[in-house]
Amino acid sequence: MSPDELPEHLRACCEALDEKKAEDITVLHFGPGGPVADDFIVATGTSEPHLRALVKSVEACLDKQGMEYVSARSGLRSGWMVIDAYDLLVHVFTKDTRRYFNLEGLWKDARRVDFVPEAPAVRG
Repeated sequence: MSPDELPEHLRACCEALDEKKAEDITVLHFGPGGPVADDFIVATGTSEPHLRALVKSVEACLDKQGMEYVSARSGLRSGWMVIDAYDLLVHVFTKDTRRYFNLEGLWKDARRVDFVPEAPAVRG
């Protein structure tokens, strides 16, 4: 699966993260009946306030799409926040916490799609 083939709800969430300057946005695709969800989106933020902004952006995106979700905002300075949209889990981490938990390595059987935003059109 290429970034262009992402289903609309995944692409919209990735774009919402990108708009708020998330780093290293990756989709882990398990497919229907995956071990925990059909898809994970994993992204990195630079600080706890940045993680909160990323979560709010994804929540607004899910609201716009009419998708139900639950957010798990762990204690301060945990470095990890999760949005559970049932068939989709969105994980936002600080860099060190993402490296420590290594979801991409833990779920290495999933198809990995690195989200690369479209370049803005050049006007000349």
